[in-house]
Amino acid sequence: MPSLSNDYHHGNLRHSLIEASLDLIDREGLEALSLRRLAEMVGVSRQAPYHHFRDKQALLAAIGERGFVQLNCNLQKVVEDESAPLDQRLYQAVLNYLDFALANPALYELMFGRVLWREQDDHQDTHDFQRYAKDCFRQYVRLFDLLKAQGLLPETDNSLRLAQLLWAAMHGLAKLAGDGLFVKREDLAEIARYTLARFRPSTPLQ
Repeated sequence: MPSLSNDYHHGNLRHSLIEASLDLIDREGLEALSLRRLAEMVGVSRQAPYHHFRDKQALLAAIGERGFVQLNCNLQKVVEDESAPLDQRLYQAVLNYLDFALANPALYELMFGRVLWREQDDHQDTHDFQRYAKDCFRQYVRLFDLLKAQGLLPETDNSLRLAQLLWAAMHGLAKLAGDGLFVKREDLAEIARYTLARFRPSTPLQ
């Protein structure tokens, strides 16, 4: 296989390996990924990737972590945008989630796949990855807390449960739209409005 090393920078091999991984899974799927294949792509020895990732699971966790860091930064900007009403911030946070999922299908599949969420997994890299994932989820809990603080939701509402319900809806929509089942991508914005209106039926989003 010809080397693609000119496409990557060896000054930070760990970064280059993650970038190559994202490129590979986007083109060929997760099953094509291996440390040996990455070494060939980046143009380093077969042992070089192991200086940064002790095994494939560590690499997968790093890729998933990259995805959640990207999504979390996106969501944090929305949550902290005080120029926008809270309802609109929540709506935009939903749209941004769906846009991310549909723009990065292979990465999204990894981020929420069992390979990184196995209940009995004692791999430290996986636990580190899951912390980044939970930080991302907390952005939605934070939004519901803000809505309650401003009297836009009842104080008795459970922000955690609301965020879990919303995340389940978003994940379902992303999967259905991504797989082309029952949900058209062009309808997602309208479906998001209907979904959020169920949280506040007396004041549907415009």
